[in-house]
Amino acid sequence: MTLDALSLGATLYLPCTRDDLARTLLGRRFPALRSAVLCIEDSVREADVPHALSNLATFLRRLAEQGRDTLPHIFVRPRDAAMLERILLMPGIEQVDGFVIPKAHADSMPAYTSLHFHDNHRLMPTLETREACDAHEMRRFRDQLLGVQDRILALRIGGNDLLQLIGTRRSATRTAYDGPLATIIGSLVATFAPWDFTLSAPVMENFADAALLREEVARDIDHGLLTKTAIHPDQIAIIQAAYAVSARQLAEAEAMLSGDGPAVFASGGAMCEPATHRRWAERIVRRADLFGIADALPALRQA
Repeated sequence: MTLDALSLGATLYLPCTRDDLARTLLGRRFPALRSAVLCIEDSVREADVPHALSNLATFLRRLAEQGRDTLPHIFVRPRDAAMLERILLMPGIEQVDGFVIPKAHADSMPAYTSLHFHDNHRLMPTLETREACDAHEMRRFRDQLLGVQDRILALRIGGNDLLQLIGTRRSATRTAYDGPLATIIGSLVATFAPWDFTLSAPVMENFADAALLREEVARDIDHGLLTKTAIHPDQIAIIQAAYAVSARQLAEAEAMLSGDGPAVFASGGAMCEPATHRRWAERIVRRADLFGIADALPALRQA
């Protein structure tokens, strides 16, 4: 499976204290799952860290024995740089795709980027501290990350941690874009996306409301966030189904990317201009390749 941020789909977080990691991931308990994070940070109590690390070591040995064919992308989320340095010495660690960096900002990140990673390892810093609310700090962080951009797969937005900073919690009946997270998400997109960093949408902790999740993912897509954290297996199919494209979108995208197409054309009453819509078109084609076509609308007719 080619590794880019779009290919992550719904990224399921699994505490490393679980004793069924091998059955869940190596046994493909969730066949639609495209990526997973084995977490030893907030989802693990301090007293349970030794057990979590032991479970991780056992899983890595099993992973090395089985190999990576057909498995989802696998990442590890350590507590801090010292723990990650220890994890990097575990047999089989070269089999994982990379690491989620917790509480990442310009002052904390150098401790991670100075470690000795395998060539295939990619990093996903998590924006979840008060620095994420400070435009100057995020520009400073962006400029730092530009020096290691080839190593950065995506920036993950830690919505619950950001809300905790202001003493609140996600509404159970509204999307992340109907509260204080909206401003923060918009600012982070504006700070990082134009510099070719991909951002991941925050988790929706209310996993029982499928309609609300679909609405939120639609808002994610409007912000260019095309991968999302999941905390429950039931969220996987809903999130990834939303990434499928319509036949009309795909036809428009292919027309825009055609080398001999017009500079401007109309489709469905809207202007299509390859010079300004090319990046959108490239993403639509990639989404179609990964997640398929959501409908069977008539093919595009240029006018």
